[in-house]
Amino acid sequence: MTGDIGQGAGPRRELRAQASGDSRILQVGGDYYETAKEPERRALTTLPPPPAHLVGRKEQTDQLLDLLDPTAPGTSAAVVAGLAGSGKTALVLHVAHEAVTRGWFPGGALFLTLHGYDPARRLEPDRAVGTLLRGLGVTDEKLPATLDEQRALYQAELASRAQRGEPVLIVADDAGDTGQVLPLLVGSRLHRLLITSRHSLDPVALAARHLRLDELDPDPAAALIAAALIRTNPDDPRPARDPAALAEIAASCGRLPLALVIAAALLTADPGLPLAALADQLSAEHTRLAALHYDDQDGHSLAVRAAFDLSYQRLPPDPARLLRRLSCNPGPDISTEAATVLNDGAPARPVLAALARAGLLTEQPVGGDRWRLHDLIRLYATHQHQKIDDTQERQEYLARLLRHYLTTAEAADNHLWALTGEAVPARFAGRTEALAWLDMERSNLLAAVTLAAVISPAFASPAVGILTAYLLWRRYFTDALTLAEHALAAERELGNRHGGARALNNLGLALRKVRRFEEAIDAHTEAVTVFRELDDRHGAARALNNLGLALRKAWRFEEAIDAHTEAVTVFRELDDRHNEGKALNNLGLAFWKVRRFEEAIDAHTEDVAICRELDDRYGEAQALDNLGIALQEVRRLEGAIDAHTEGVAIYRELDDRYGEAEALNNLGSALREVRRFEEAIDALTQAVTVFRELDDRHGEGKALNNLGLALGEVRRFEEAIDALTQAVTVFRELDDRHGEGKALNNLGLALGEVRRFEEAIDAYTEDVAICRELDDRYGEAQALDNLGTALREVRRLEGAIDAHTQAAAIFRELDDRHGESRVLKNLGLAVERDRRSRWMRRMWRLVVSRRGTGRATRPVP
Repeated sequence: MTGDIGQGAGPRRELRAQASGDSRILQVGGDYYETAKEPERRALTTLPPPPAHLVGRKEQTDQLLDLLDPTAPGTSAAVVAGLAGSGKTALVLHVAHEAVTRGWFPGGALFLTLHGYDPARRLEPDRAVGTLLRGLGVTDEKLPATLDEQRALYQAELASRAQRGEPVLIVADDAGDTGQVLPLLVGSRLHRLLITSRHSLDPVALAARHLRLDELDPDPAAALIAAALIRTNPDDPRPARDPAALAEIAASCGRLPLALVIAAALLTADPGLPLAALADQLSAEHTRLAALHYDDQDGHSLAVRAAFDLSYQRLPPDPARLLRRLSCNPGPDISTEAATVLNDGAPARPVLAALARAGLLTEQPVGGDRWRLHDLIRLYATHQHQKIDDTQERQEYLARLLRHYLTTAEAADNHLWALTGEAVPARFAGRTEALAWLDMERSNLLAAVTLAAVISPAFASPAVGILTAYLLWRRYFTDALTLAEHALAAERELGNRHGGARALNNLGLALRKVRRFEEAIDAHTEAVTVFRELDDRHGAARALNNLGLALRKAWRFEEAIDAHTEAVTVFRELDDRHNEGKALNNLGLAFWKVRRFEEAIDAHTEDVAICRELDDRYGEAQALDNLGIALQEVRRLEGAIDAHTEGVAIYRELDDRYGEAEALNNLGSALREVRRFEEAIDALTQAVTVFRELDDRHGEGKALNNLGLALGEVRRFEEAIDALTQAVTVFRELDDRHGEGKALNNLGLALGEVRRFEEAIDAYTEDVAICRELDDRYGEAQALDNLGTALREVRRLEGAIDAHTQAAAIFRELDDRHGESRVLKNLGLAVERDRRSRWMRRMWRLVVSRRGTGRATRPVP
């Protein structure tokens, strides 16, 4: 793992800016969030298609539409409860689509399935809120790490749309309990939340209207089957010819919509089958219904086994066998490719299509090569698999599927991180295809690892190692943390110390990403200890490198330097040039933090040489960019410009837009330092544009900060204030206190240039508070000095003298003679002005006094 790049402008000459009309700040609790007003941030409609034909639910439809009307008073939430298969999802989708058609929800209509009754696939609140945030336009890069932060941002996004008069509809399907949906409440009465559940949820906690959905009445139940037959073949004579048999079939199905749909599928698949014949079969097998039933928490029973049995019995051997094996898949859906593994390598799509025609499987979306079993059909398939196939066979097919996921994930991982020219598996055409596969299979992979952690640690441990880097890169921090915890528990149960050390290392990486730095340090430290006890020097070096990253995040810079230095030494002794270069890069960043810039330059220069030796173009670009940052600090600006320019070129060659934007940002900073301001503004404007295209808010904030500095240099102060205000907003949204403080300092300087001194004083005062919070003594001294200058301008001279005095003391403590000298000059100006002010006040009092006695006076100079 490599450290952060693109540190932006140095701390010497920093501006700072004021509010933009392109964003809005919302306060949620004690936190502030930015919500954009541009139309591209508006949510999409992610509702699945509505049911083809909804019968027997007019009363419930009208009730829900009355609730969804944004102009109607009352509660903003509704719970539709009932037995599994009672048509809850069909009803809410029908109503949701009708509401969207009426134009009630211009802010978006979002759908998610919570899988509340399946422990293996249950969507916990953090993942549910994260899914909704993505639907509302929040990207992975700016998704907060913790559930509390995600909930706050979720409420902020909804509040923003409410302020703009853009209602949002959320449909949360298959909730298992009240706690699963509490974080999804929409706050504003302008928005609406529809929830489905198999039992009643807490009406007080949710402040929701509850609607119980029972089985259909006899006539609508029969009409559902008839409508399906006529829709397939308008000339089908059976419904009109034998209505009594149709009613008998509906009754045998318990008038449960899911069972009715399956019965209709049987009749549709066999146009010559008389309704009476199917009615007889259902009647004869009715005693078998008790073999498959579900009792929910309200004591209701769901009996659909007869319909499932009939559907299954009509299957040819190949589809029946594959249906049983599909129950091995631990995730929510399965690809045609994975199903082929379960089909003994034979093409699976024709068999899957046969299952879909039988009503036992759905392809979502059609033509997407992904297939989903309904929950109850999955249970039925599992039961058949256990009844028909022996234990050894079931275990073998599960193992085959797990091996498929592991080997394919490993191939995808190789594509993601391969060096230029390095051989990669032919399974994927390139990095883009590999990444798309990981994104598509993420849920299956997570479920597979969770299952394997219990039954097959030999699979779980390498899978966690492969997936961790991907999950962290995609910012699925909670998933990475969960996987690492599962792997660690499994390895410890097996007594596998080596695997446990690897799991600790992965755990530390995830903990660092969710900002639990001390726990990350503990995990990496323990990993180092275990690897050393096992005499695994390579593992110890990797853990040391990651330990350094965690220490740097905890501002324990000297310890970070020690960890990275030791990692470099070990990798060098082991002749692992690639990891040596990565450790050198991180060492350089740690040196930068303690202002040991020459040593940082040496580390990054070595890294550049190693990357060129290995033809690691990506690593070379990163090392060059970080080298340029260090060169800027020692005023070797032309060398810095060359390094950043070469980095930009390599990133463009690799089509790495993110790296290109980082390098452009740093190039703009260097160009500004050599007074090539127009070129700097051009580079930084490009950087802002690319970061926005990528929806990388943190990168956008850094580039806006540097752009504001460059605009200030050419006296385009209003534009500078606008850019810097946007930067402050972004950093606040991301809770980046360090970035916020730097942008505030720069904003204060820009405000001072247009003589908006009171606003500048506010900005500097905030910056001082942030620096003290972060124990950033250098930044605090700089902010105090600038604060003193602004106070002097508005003749608050005692405050100015106090601020300059504090700044001088800090620079003296830091042994920064240059900074101390600059502050002492400013202090002298403030003291001199204060003396003159006192003298002038004394003289004015004397003049007034003399006027009172009638003495002649002279003008006061």
